[in-house]
Amino acid sequence: MTDNSETEVSIVIPVYNEEAVLSLLFERLYPVLENLQRSYEVIFIDDGSQDNSAALLRKQFQLFPSTTRVVFLRANAGQHAALIAGFERARGRYILTLDADLQNPPEEIPNLLVQMDAGFDYVGTIRRERKDSLWRHWASLAMNRLREKITRIHITDQGCMMRGYHRDIINAVLATTETNTFIPALAYLYAGNPTEIVINHEERAAGESKYSLFKLIHLNFDLMTGFSIAPLQAFSLIGIGVSILSLLFVCYLGWRRLTVGPEAEGVFTLFAIVFFLIGILLFGIGLLGEYIGRIYSQTRSRPRYLVKAILDNTQGDKS
Repeated sequence: MTDNSETEVSIVIPVYNEEAVLSLLFERLYPVLENLQRSYEVIFIDDGSQDNSAALLRKQFQLFPSTTRVVFLRANAGQHAALIAGFERARGRYILTLDADLQNPPEEIPNLLVQMDAGFDYVGTIRRERKDSLWRHWASLAMNRLREKITRIHITDQGCMMRGYHRDIINAVLATTETNTFIPALAYLYAGNPTEIVINHEERAAGESKYSLFKLIHLNFDLMTGFSIAPLQAFSLIGIGVSILSLLFVCYLGWRRLTVGPEAEGVFTLFAIVFFLIGILLFGIGLLGEYIGRIYSQTRSRPRYLVKAILDNTQGDKS
């Protein structure tokens, strides 16, 4: 672990194919940090970008070598792994994360620090007047409600990247050996005094969102299976209920056979019931597979990411 006695604030920003917005991010971010009157560092993690992002990050490092560090990953490892790479190199007492696409305004950073100075060790954020598409807004809302019912994690807006963590919380996250997890949820579990604040939300300055509907669904499956066994327990209860109803229905059909005789009617009803039961069975198999998949990923013990190069003025260019 690097010495964090001289740096008060670390800003960790994962970057993946963001060349269209990086210049504007630099223009807005650094003046805000300079006005803080605190020691700070900015850690960019290039998550295997295929565009010109890496060159722009190198240029920014050359302009501000004393406050900027850049970690280049060999291949796209995902946002979680990129954040871990930044956390492992952060030196600050407070570690803040935000997206590179400027949907999280850098001007909100002082508001998070006010809360952390007040003693909160985890500061989540809630987007005011979200600028996302309608379907994404409603999908996120539905997923939030479902996750709150299943887990003990109360995050009002899980899709907002801008968050603040105390050094102790980050150390606990880094000590966790899980290969797949949602960092804000894990940090919330470790926090002793969490809070949330409302921040502004802007439209993406340029480029396209990296989160498709499939990725959002996958993220929430990770949340549910990574922090609770409630889905398995709920499916077990459904299985018991369906089994009881099926038994009663079989008894009813047997009684009809004895009292009325053979009947041709109701065949399609039986088909519908069978298809319904098969659907439940397949869903259960998929749910069980999600848990088994997490075990499989964990037992492989593969590295979360591979570093290609590091730009760090205190240690020299390791490219």
